[in-house]
This record gives sequence, C-alpha cells and structure tokens, in this order.
Amino acid sequence: MKKEKITICLIIFTLMLQLANNVFAARIKDIAVVGGVRANQLIGYGIVVGLAGTGDDLTKNLFTSESLINMMSRQGLSMKGTAATLKADNIAAVIVTAALPPFAKIGTKIDVSVSSLGSAKSLLGGTLLITPLRGVDGEVYAVAQGAVTLGGFSAGGAGGGASKNHTTAGGISNGAFVEKELQNDFDSRRSLVINLQRPDFTTASRMAATINKTISFVEAKQIDSFSVTVKARDAFAGSLSELVYFVESLDVPVDAAAVVMLNEKTGTVVMGDNVRISTVAIAHGNLSIQIKEDAKVSQPLPFAPAPPAGGAAPAPGPGGTVVAPGGQTVVIPQTTINIAEEKKFLMMVPQGVTIYDVVRALNSLGVSPRDLITILQAIKAAGALQADLHII
Repeated sequence: MKKEKITICLIIFTLMLQLANNVFAARIKDIAVVGGVRANQLIGYGIVVGLAGTGDDLTKNLFTSESLINMMSRQGLSMKGTAATLKADNIAAVIVTAALPPFAKIGTKIDVSVSSLGSAKSLLGGTLLITPLRGVDGEVYAVAQGAVTLGGFSAGGAGGGASKNHTTAGGISNGAFVEKELQNDFDSRRSLVINLQRPDFTTASRMAATINKTISFVEAKQIDSFSVTVKARDAFAGSLSELVYFVESLDVPVDAAAVVMLNEKTGTVVMGDNVRISTVAIAHGNLSIQIKEDAKVSQPLPFAPAPPAGGAAPAPGPGGTVVAPGGQTVVIPQTTINIAEEKKFLMMVPQGVTIYDVVRALNSLGVSPRDLITILQAIKAAGALQADLHII
C-alpha cells in the first residue's frame, strides 16, 4: 500500500515538473521597463558641407542659402543681399535627430541621424557643422558635429546612373556630446513602478507574486494589467538603483493571449503557442479557367489564280472568316477554353491540443500559405478558432 502511494506521488510530481517546464519564463528586465526611465527625443537644424556637387539647389531652396549666410555672418563675414546670387552646390540643409539616454551625464557621446531637408541628391562625403540639439522644452541638451556616414552610394551622368540604398539620410556614430543633464530624483525615492511591455493581467499577477516570494525586503502590488508597484520596506537600507538590480534579474512565467497574425501582402502566417482549433471539416479547392485565342490560316493551292490588281479589300464572312479574292487563303479564328478544378475532398481536422497539433492538421490539407489565410478566416468565422485573428 505504501509503495502504491509513493508511486502515485512520484507520478504527480513528474507531471508537475513537466507542466512547470512548459511555462515560458523570462527576466523582468526583458519583458518590462521601470516607470519614468526612458530616453528623450532631440532635434536640430544643421548644414552639411563638402558634398561633391550633390547638394541643394540654392535657387530653389532659399532656407539653405539663408542658413549659409547666417553661418558666415557668425564667422565675421558679411554676406547680406547675396542670397539670390549664391551658386554653391556642395552644401545641404539637414534635420538632425538623436535620443538622449536616461541618466546621461555631461560629456556622454550619443549617435545622431542626419536627413536631407532640401533637394540634395546625396550626402556622401559631407560633414555636419556644429548643430545644437533641443528637446521639446526648447533647451539645448546636446551638440552634434562630424562626418556623415551613409549606407549606400549613387553615381551617374546625363544618360543614366546607378544607386544603392538611400543616399539622402545617414548617421554619425558618437556624433554628439551631451551638454545638459536631465534632473531626476530617482535614488531619493523608496518605490518604483514596473510597466510591462505587453500588458497582461496574468503576467502582472505572476510578476508581483514572484517579487514578494523572492525578495523579503520589498512589497510588490499589482495595479492593473500594465503595472506593478514595488515599495522598499524599512529594513532595506540601499538605494532605489540597487533595488532595481534585485528586481529586474528575476524570472517570471510569461503568459500571452492566443493570436494569429496574417499578412495578406506576403502570405505570412504566424501563430502563438496558445492557439487552439476545435474539430472542423474543411474542403478547399481552386477553379481556374484559361481562354486562348488563335488565328488559323489556310493558304491557297499551287497555281491558284491571283487576286485582281487594285481589288477591294476582302470582307470578313460568317464567323469572322476572311477569303481573299482569286485564291483560297482563309483566316479562321479559333478559341480554346481549358477549365481545371482541383479535386479536394472534405477533410476532418481534429481538435488541436498544442500548436504542433494545429500546424500538423493544417499542413495535412496541402495548401499554400495564401490559401491557409483564407482557411483560417473561414475557421474563425465558423467559431472554431480560439484565438484573435489580426490581419496586417
């Protein structure tokens, strides 16, 4: 009797281990972000110089010529009234964008993107002049300057040309220095909010339970499907940054809704792990009709009498037949119609227990991905697809 109980307990324990292994777990760092810790967008207007004749047309882009005049004026060179006479084609007006990382300090280097604003054909070989980058509050947080790097090229002449990738947008690696820090009171706080990148009530509840079970000096509480608050107890004497270290390294079982993504443009079908299909019967076939027009010509026999000189043009007879006078040349249109229909029988697709069973059942139909999209839409309309169907 005792042996039977031990055997039953071992079986139950093995099943529990298998179920636990089937649950996908991920670090909190990979599925969530700390509230308030984010990058800030910066933007600026600048000038790229040193182009090989591929810059803006100054007669059409007056903002470029005015920018050049203002820049030269700041260098001590007076150029008032010369905007209409400038003919330089080696400069281009650009928009410079960057992302200011959270907690960035003065002197930190960040990457910038440079995009043409006027009619420049290429920014290849250009150098961005010093450009202030401002935030939404109008304050300057970084300054950019340096050689622009492109991922392509373009070359050509009057008769044609060749190009690869995009030549009017590029970037500068470590091309800007942070000049102003964002004020924050992160370490002075005793609590933080963790926001899931993909809101889900089950995952948020599991995350709060995991934090409370693993870390004794904090108290986690689920707010909604998106956020979990983590508050440090009085026994914790460290900073909030240290608390983030303990929290973000925890593994949390991740749950997700059953979703099927369909892309009708490319015929792509992506199904999540929780997709299930009830028992259905499916018949799918294609009908194709091909119509081909041909003209059959019958030549006259040897030594047939020639048509009279200057005779009238032959008139078509019944059914479009054309008979040339004085001979037996006959033109007869022929129409060929081919009709082909795939012979698809009604096939039973059993209820899918796992995503593997669902894929195997759908593959047994022997259809293409585009036909599979139509079948999945029909299964969803019949109420046999237990998943959200998203068409992109």
